Amino acid sequence: MIVSPPPPPPPSLRNLKNACCFSPLILGSSYHRRVISVQSQRTWRPAMFLKEKPTVKDGVLSINGRDALAGVPDNVVVTPWTDSSAFLGATSAHSTSRHVFKLGFIQDARFLCLFRFKIFWMIPRVGNSGSDIPAETQMLLLEAKEETTSNGSISYIVFLPVLDGEFRSSLQGNSANELEFCVESGDPAIVASESLNAVFVNYGNNPFDLMTESMNCFLLGYTRIFHFRIHAVPIGFLRCVGFWKSTLEPLQSGNGNRQMPGMLDWFGWCTWDAFYHEVNPQGIKDGIKSLTEGGTPPRFLIIDDGWQDTTNEFRKEGEPIVEGSQFGGRLVSIKENSKFKKTENEAPSEAPTDLKEFVSDIKKSFGLKYVYVWHALLGYWGGLHPDAPGTKKYNPELKFPVQSPGNLANMRDLSMDCMEKYGVGMIDPTKVSEFYDDLHKYLVSQEVDGVKVDVQNILETLATGLGGRVSLTRHFQEALEKSVAANFKDNSMICCMGHSTDSIYNSKNSAITRASDDYYPNNAKTQSLHIAAVAYNSLFFGEFVVPDWDMFFSRHYAAEFHAAARAVGGCGVYVSDKPGQHDFKILKRLVLPDGSVLRAKYPGRPSQDCLFSDPVMDGESLLKIWNLNKYSGVIGVFNCQGAGSWPCLDSSILNDTNVEISGRVSPADIELFQEVCGESWTGDCAVFSFQEGSLSRLPKQRSFLVTLETLQCDVFTVSPIKVYNKTIRFAPLGLIEMYNSGGAVKALQFSKHRMRIKGRGPGRFGAYSSQKPKSCLVNSREVGFNFRREDNLLTLIIPHEANSWDISIGY
Repeated sequence: MIVSPPPPPPPSLRNLKNACCFSPLILGSSYHRRVISVQSQRTWRPAMFLKEKPTVKDGVLSINGRDALAGVPDNVVVTPWTDSSAFLGATSAHSTSRHVFKLGFIQDARFLCLFRFKIFWMIPRVGNSGSDIPAETQMLLLEAKEETTSNGSISYIVFLPVLDGEFRSSLQGNSANELEFCVESGDPAIVASESLNAVFVNYGNNPFDLMTESMNCFLLGYTRIFHFRIHAVPIGFLRCVGFWKSTLEPLQSGNGNRQMPGMLDWFGWCTWDAFYHEVNPQGIKDGIKSLTEGGTPPRFLIIDDGWQDTTNEFRKEGEPIVEGSQFGGRLVSIKENSKFKKTENEAPSEAPTDLKEFVSDIKKSFGLKYVYVWHALLGYWGGLHPDAPGTKKYNPELKFPVQSPGNLANMRDLSMDCMEKYGVGMIDPTKVSEFYDDLHKYLVSQEVDGVKVDVQNILETLATGLGGRVSLTRHFQEALEKSVAANFKDNSMICCMGHSTDSIYNSKNSAITRASDDYYPNNAKTQSLHIAAVAYNSLFFGEFVVPDWDMFFSRHYAAEFHAAARAVGGCGVYVSDKPGQHDFKILKRLVLPDGSVLRAKYPGRPSQDCLFSDPVMDGESLLKIWNLNKYSGVIGVFNCQGAGSWPCLDSSILNDTNVEISGRVSPADIELFQEVCGESWTGDCAVFSFQEGSLSRLPKQRSFLVTLETLQCDVFTVSPIKVYNKTIRFAPLGLIEMYNSGGAVKALQFSKHRMRIKGRGPGRFGAYSSQKPKSCLVNSREVGFNFRREDNLLTLIIPHEANSWDISIGY
């Protein structure tokens, strides 16, 4: 057993050999990292820093005096970092590009892990033994009750495999119930005999605070290990030590601004499930028009795959289409294809003159604020065509991807298998900055506002001879983000198919990342999985980015399930409806008439009592997702049981079984609820059920029973009841015909027997009021109101023309 000296730890991988000729990417380079937490408005709750540092004695890893791992091998290295955290690593007698090291046995704890079940995507798994931990686990959270304490308090330990020099690490279990970590460079020429900082481990009493603190601490560790400049310290750490501002604003540094794209607060439409590759200008116009005429105008558009100039040698005209052959297509120019522009000597057609004419037209005609287009990280699925005049300048070379054993241990991905078969036109790394800059400059010239960048994890399979997967990903990520910052105004990028930590930890500026596999409207088995996967993955992704929940169909048997999840998800909201096929009843619960949405404050994540349960397959658990607004909390409750089973896991539950599940819901399920309470809080909450339209008064620690059938859901607005004088107790609920009603309330003030509430959006406003008002005004005009004495529900109608409002309630 080896215990290293206290921090700062030295750079590991000291036996790094044969660094390739692509020298700017190896360890000696200066790499500047900056991370912004999307939980930026959060009130920091100081963790209980511990007196006992993580140590190993007699083969047992102890954290705060509690045994975390037993049977720890002698070659494991522990480097204490803070009073509660450490880096774990190991040494070997030989050098290679891939090591698997044993860490020991998990001791008496339930766990939640997030693992890549496919190369591009993570899902959760719960269990209680090492053998349950899959390969490619990227986060492991343990829960353990302290049996020695009188109250049986619960503690949490998180293991985060990280990037150690040119090596990327992951966790896995084995059949002997041991926890292992794997480190790999992705390039046979990049080898090492040790990895000393492969896994970050930390301890805490609250799992959400633990995740935030851990990300901040180990990223601060990176700043020392890799000699980052001081302005690159993560802002979450600054928040820890008291320097964090309470408002969300761009982070200024030498590397530019980190900011939230404006499209997050507007309703959008994506062309993918509406048209797939057959997307065309007229279809796009028809889709925007039908949504607008129905009263839910989209303000941002994603033109997905199908607009680019590509060729596919594996698809011959007149021959049957072979499944997967679309992934053999290659980009031949950075411009649009013939559907979106007229060509010389072409017969009269409906095509616009060029992409610019089309984008300008739809912006002017429909009031679109943002138009994004899709492209792959390497241009297209099959990369760039090596011999095409429009792409030859980027020196593309046909390479055949090689997946790691970890990827192959779980589920194969069709697109990846096809790219292995057909090869990928790999951009010359020395030309990638030029490629992105040329592409994005051209798109800006066509009035395009941003990009959705797909297939991001492909680089880990192409790293041989290029310095390894970590360096190659870092280089491409830096080039991509630099180009987006230089060419687009609004940090306007959605990252997709990038769930590997190579991509995640090398991202400096990207603000939005897809948090799950695709939405599949025609696959009944994935509807509930989609919601559960995003919620659990957001426990991890929410520390870096706004998790993207993907598009959905508004006219679909699971439409409300998806809509309610996005309402509590704190994410962008967009659909992929076919033109004319919409459910405006559902859409109007998400979208205001001006096209804006009531986005919640944080990434939506499971409540604490859900973290170690399986809401998809255990047959007994509901999924509860919590969030906050400015003056209230919100809980979405979902029955994901009986509608599908997790990939890579056998199930005895029938997929077509309708399962009725009951569970308890409490205001205490909302983390950080104290942010909205204030000193005048009575301790009671007004709890409004969207589905029932009922209002209840409930102490924070009390709970109530909710019963739902498969794919049913409810959303509860939870507003603290505050004392304003001897007789007035009040709690705003917001626009109660919207899923996230409390998102409409922007200001609250009481003075001289009059309550004033400011907000936005027309509709039915509701509030808890201890007394019946004498009068109600909306924008200085008196309006009628209803007061239900049995539950103290006050309601009034805000007129349709009022995009913003000032309600005055007189007592």
